[in-house]
Amino acid sequence: MINKIDHIGIAVKNLESAIELYKKLGFEIEDIEEVPEQKVRVAIIPVGESKIELIEATSEESVIAKFVEKRGEGIHHIAVNVDNISRALQNAKESGLALIDEEPKKGVGGKRIAFVHPKSTKGVLLEFVEG
Repeated sequence: MINKIDHIGIAVKNLESAIELYKKLGFEIEDIEEVPEQKVRVAIIPVGESKIELIEATSEESVIAKFVEKRGEGIHHIAVNVDNISRALQNAKESGLALIDEEPKKGVGGKRIAFVHPKSTKGVLLEFVEG
């Protein structure tokens, strides 16, 4: 069911300055994408079979904007790749975990995503990514 770590999401205040920092460290940017549904812009950095996603809010109402305001820049979530997101959500719910998303929504690359609440996962915001 869970195949690999898909990506680590890092919340940033300014995407361009974060990109420059990661380039200085030797990382290459694969793509930059805006996800209007999530009110974010994302820089995608491949790292082996996984990725780092630098995430900047495009609206003050964005979850990322609120996260950065409250906690500052840093790791926001860990995402795992799953074969079937509906089954992963059902399994999590049946296991007593609190879901942020009862149904999948559209994420980066048009992939279906859903989040498990960090109160159920020892303080880590967990994202399921299908495909």
